[in-house]
Amino acid sequence: MEKNNTNWTKEELKIYILIYCANADFLESKSEIDFIESKMQTSNYEKIHAEFENDNDYQSIQKIRLSIKEHGYTNDEINSLFREIKELFLSDKKYDILEQNLNRGLSRILK
Repeated sequence: MEKNNTNWTKEELKIYILIYCANADFLESKSEIDFIESKMQTSNYEKIHAEFENDNDYQSIQKIRLSIKEHGYTNDEINSLFREIKELFLSDKKYDILEQNLNRGLSRILK
């Protein structure tokens, strides 16, 4: 049985996912960072970002997948999350192929 050691709140999970998505094209734009910070109420961006920086892609996907499961996300919550991901991708006025591919990949994993 897989074990998730993140102990994230739903907000922290969402912020981690948005940071992961902002890095789809290997560059976090100022507009993407601003968008992520606008979604935060209690989370520590630097702490979550540091954790992201220490994870490889496989670890990130596993943490996201397991945390979504542990929090018991409903289909509506997952769809809402994907709307926010799309907003993030469009926040810098471009939606490049890397972002599109990540969106499709996450959709297959989480839906």
